Amino acid sequence: MSTDHDLLIALNYYAPYVSGLTNVARDVAVGLAERGHRVKVVTSRHDPSLPESETLDGVEVERTPVVARLGKGVISPALVTRTVRASRRARLTNLHLPMLEAGVIAGRCASPVALTYHCDVSLPPGAVNAVQRTVVDASSRRAMRHAQSVVVTSDDYARHSRLWPSMAGRTVAIPPPCHERPAGVPRFRDGAGLHVGFLGRIVEEKGLQYLVRGFQALDDPDSRLVIGGDFAKVAGGSVVDEIRRLVDGDPRIRLLGFLPDEQLADLYASLDVFALPSVNAFEAFGIVQVEAMMAGVPALASDLPGVRVPVQETGFGRIVTPRDVDGIAAALRELAAADLDRRAGAQRARERFALETVLDAYERLVTEASAG
Repeated sequence: MSTDHDLLIALNYYAPYVSGLTNVARDVAVGLAERGHRVKVVTSRHDPSLPESETLDGVEVERTPVVARLGKGVISPALVTRTVRASRRARLTNLHLPMLEAGVIAGRCASPVALTYHCDVSLPPGAVNAVQRTVVDASSRRAMRHAQSVVVTSDDYARHSRLWPSMAGRTVAIPPPCHERPAGVPRFRDGAGLHVGFLGRIVEEKGLQYLVRGFQALDDPDSRLVIGGDFAKVAGGSVVDEIRRLVDGDPRIRLLGFLPDEQLADLYASLDVFALPSVNAFEAFGIVQVEAMMAGVPALASDLPGVRVPVQETGFGRIVTPRDVDGIAAALRELAAADLDRRAGAQRARERFALETVLDAYERLVTEASAG
């Protein structure tokens, strides 16, 4: 079959929209385009100011009209028809899930299909959300029946997914692409004591309140906890209020607020330990902990499917039970006292999770589809 594209990627949102799912798709698309592959993306025109078609960083992008919006989601029937049409001239079609339209698209694609399954849909309690979750799960299951392979962030997360029975036997573990930051300046450091850091959304599932309490159990006036994340724009506010109450009066803890991308290298350079104390399975991996590892900072990660994988595979950090304040404190003490080879730990993280390693894996999927 004569083809126009080596890889066709379809998803609901693409750059310049920013999310974890979108960033993975963008990094794969741009990275393979830079390697000489012909890559096309079909996505929704979620922002009407965006052009219907353009070339972004060597990637051909086609955006389909949005006819309605449902919460944060968009409804674009043309996304189905145009993806199916483009699949006739592609070596491999890669759908990024969760995606409402995935089941219909996968069943009609003319090229082999590889799904990238990021995580199970998780919505707040309620009858409407329960229906949405059921419908999206059904679409994902149907897509998996038609897929040549299902890319998962880790086998650990996949085996604990509620959709595991539908994907078992066809999974390929490819972690999200993690970027190695340039060497930073430790400008967030304050003294020689243990410096613990967190970076992420200030929301309930991140377990920050347990990290703060675990840190405060350390009997060391020179220790520091620096927290990066936007406090001002978090809806609901309950966890923000709790963190502020816990932090109030403790001079060892700094709330840095939102940190732009160009300051992240300086944050990592300021830390002795990076903490990801997530409390539920909404977190499927945790790219920030790997970025810290690649900068030579060991991670403290919760014992949750997917989240624990980087520490398990590199040995560069400690794993703790979610919500275990005493366990967090004990792990911080262990890491403070441990004689870790940070250079070796960073190298192991790079070998397993760096962008080029991820691109190699996606490139193999394209090659195998062509060979088939």
